[in-house]
Amino acid sequence: MQSSTLLGLGPGVVVAVVLLTALAAAVHHWALGGGWRPPITASLRAVGQLAVVALLVSQLGRNPVLALAFAFAMFAVAVATSGRRVDPHRWWWAAVPIAAGVLPAALILLVTGVLPFDGLALIALLGQQVGGAMTTTSLAGRRILAELEVRRGEVEAAVALGFEWRPARLLVAQHTAREGLLPILDQTRTVGTVTLPGAFVGMVLGGASPVEAAIVQLVVLVSLVAVGAIAAAVALRLCAAGAWGRRNT
Repeated sequence: MQSSTLLGLGPGVVVAVVLLTALAAAVHHWALGGGWRPPITASLRAVGQLAVVALLVSQLGRNPVLALAFAFAMFAVAVATSGRRVDPHRWWWAAVPIAAGVLPAALILLVTGVLPFDGLALIALLGQQVGGAMTTTSLAGRRILAELEVRRGEVEAAVALGFEWRPARLLVAQHTAREGLLPILDQTRTVGTVTLPGAFVGMVLGGASPVEAAIVQLVVLVSLVAVGAIAAAVALRLCAAGAWGRRNT
């Protein structure tokens, strides 16, 4: 198959995917004791979902309005996924930190002209930002609730000393919210020295120059740090306000 990427996309792709899936399943079963199914079902889902996404993006990418609609669909899935990770009973609150992180970052990129109002560009960058906000919200929210549960006595002691419930929770869990930022902070700090992130590798494999790929990767990483910081801060305040987790009052 003639390809515009640096990778061979011929029949060897099928063989490689099958072998890698089999390897993951074998290790998951024999070394981790988790059975064969999870890696296989995850790989099969990836095949189906990527096929659908490739078809949708090839069509929706021609129209910025339809691209925004697709981005909103990604946002809805992210809200459901992250919200159920944090609090299955009030999962819809995840819309607040995810939107709070993505909207200002996307607006800055649009206003500065870095992000063109182009369908493919909107889907690609907004998808990255929504995914980053989802991950940070899940990590921060779960860690905050776990911390509040473990240190519940300290929260109640602060209330007994005259604090309101919200400031008392903030006092106990504020440092924990920052842990949700660790993955993207570590990736940003070590970019080019420990790992080459997806945007850079994808562009280089697609034929772009390393300089162009580096600039795009920088924009993606810095925007994800901003998105994650806002999402973690909002998740903290949701937990402190009792929107997520067990309520004291």
